[in-house]
Amino acid sequence: MDKVRERSQIPVEDTWATEDMYPSDAAWEEELATLEQDQKELVGYAGRLGESGEVLFAYLRKSETTDEKISLLANYCMRKSDEDTRNATYQAMTGKFMSIVVAIGAALSFETPELLAIPEETMDSFYAECPALERYRRALTNVRRKKAHILSPAEEKLLASAGELSQTPDTVYGMFADADLKFADALDAQGNPHTVSQATFVPIQSGADRVLRKNAYESLYKGFSDFKNTAAALLNAQNKQLKFFAEARKHENAFEAALFNTNVPTSVYLNLIETVHKNMDKMHRYVRLRKKMLGVDELHFYDVYTPLVADVDQKIPFADAKQTVYDALAPLGEEYRKILKEGFENRWIDVYQNEGKRSGAYSAGAKVHPYVLLNYSGTLDSQFTLAHEMGHALHSYLSNKHQNPVDANYVIFVAEVASTCNEALLMEYLLNKTTDKKERIYLINHFLEQFKGTLYRQTMFAEFELNIGKMVAEGQTLTADVLCREYRRLNAEYFGPDMVVDDQIAVEWARIPHFYYNYYVFQYATGYSAAIALSRRILKEGEPAVADYLKFLSGGCSKSPIDLLKGAGVDMTGPEPVEAALSLFGQLLDEMETLIGE
Repeated sequence: MDKVRERSQIPVEDTWATEDMYPSDAAWEEELATLEQDQKELVGYAGRLGESGEVLFAYLRKSETTDEKISLLANYCMRKSDEDTRNATYQAMTGKFMSIVVAIGAALSFETPELLAIPEETMDSFYAECPALERYRRALTNVRRKKAHILSPAEEKLLASAGELSQTPDTVYGMFADADLKFADALDAQGNPHTVSQATFVPIQSGADRVLRKNAYESLYKGFSDFKNTAAALLNAQNKQLKFFAEARKHENAFEAALFNTNVPTSVYLNLIETVHKNMDKMHRYVRLRKKMLGVDELHFYDVYTPLVADVDQKIPFADAKQTVYDALAPLGEEYRKILKEGFENRWIDVYQNEGKRSGAYSAGAKVHPYVLLNYSGTLDSQFTLAHEMGHALHSYLSNKHQNPVDANYVIFVAEVASTCNEALLMEYLLNKTTDKKERIYLINHFLEQFKGTLYRQTMFAEFELNIGKMVAEGQTLTADVLCREYRRLNAEYFGPDMVVDDQIAVEWARIPHFYYNYYVFQYATGYSAAIALSRRILKEGEPAVADYLKFLSGGCSKSPIDLLKGAGVDMTGPEPVEAALSLFGQLLDEMETLIGE
């Protein structure tokens, strides 16, 4: 944690195997060059998609293989770029790739208007005369669902040409937050300096040294506060571009456009916020309990991650974390664990932090196999992150295996279900394995932290995103003062009267990359609720529930996200899953209070 290595110092076995995609940068360049011919062939179908089922099938088949190639090219240059965001070679490769893909998108802007122009009866005849076209029925139906929001060919071409420009706020933010922004070292209680970075911040905040936590907290947020006007301009630009594209496509606003694209009712988002607000007393109760257990006069935000039972907090070697996760996921069956083991043993994972590496964690579902980025630090939290990201990885693996490419990419609404279900099963495993009171308190607190961090905090993020989107829709500029004021207000509401809401936390919005993901964050909370329900069903019912769950993981986007979850046994159109999860949160609070009162 205190010494961040250069990329060259990381052992190969702890890095992901990008050579499984392309053996070299030169091989990637050769493949990239073939996109020019692919584009020419696809453009040759312009004006012809309504000719016959055979012509339409030929175009879609060629488009599918080109998209597969583009996906692999993207995975390679982006994974290499994330290894060290300072590396100009991979910055350039990613930029070159994006320019080519945007050009292809512009050249193929004829596709959607032509597909929409085909009458229903003609489309029915195409399916009858060309049975192979059935492969694309779901995708075609989904495109035609969007008819009211598709423009003329010329307008579509113009919007496609602006695609690369629209990514500028996110791209610049990534360079600013991950590559350029530096923070002062933080001193611990003994006066020793510690490196503060996006990757070291949470591990430091999870430590027992309150002096170090406070100093690191102030260092990080001073760094962001010094550039808060720049950060605000970037977030304002992000919301402006979302507003532009939403209005161009005749959506009421960016919020409605984002959920329409993933085929999720806006009521699901709004129901989540409403249900969490009705259960805010539980969050406030948890904050009071934490303040009491830490024995502090004032509870600050640098106190919310530290373990409540310090002597239980031990470093977990990565090999031990893998074994524990493997054992904990036994309820999902041997088919699931066989794939998990394959990922552990064949370098699907980039394990440790290095200088310039992208912060955080993610899974990218490449066709050859998933790629998982970690910044593993040996904490219990990082062990849960491993379980989380491998949940994503196996979701991608199974969907790629069982669906054709056009139906394999699951939408973001269901993306967090598999990852969080893994976390819930890991927590149940650890709780069932311990009889030690202190360890049980420690684990229950971690479970409570997951509720706090995922269900409450991500809902707070979602409400913040919804509110600033409304501001932009009404013509307001998102200045640093406006953003800080709204973010501070929400923190006070969510954390309650026992938390000190200071000036530093008001600028936290500047370090949250998910605000550039287009109304993504609410799905962490809905996904968490669904995952809690699914994990309970798997543990209670066993094989039948596992069979339904594996079908869900293998479903890709072959059905709407709501229908996929219904097939697994969870209905997200009502408040019940969120209410049930928050009820469990209350039960855990009861047990924690009983344990500390004994």
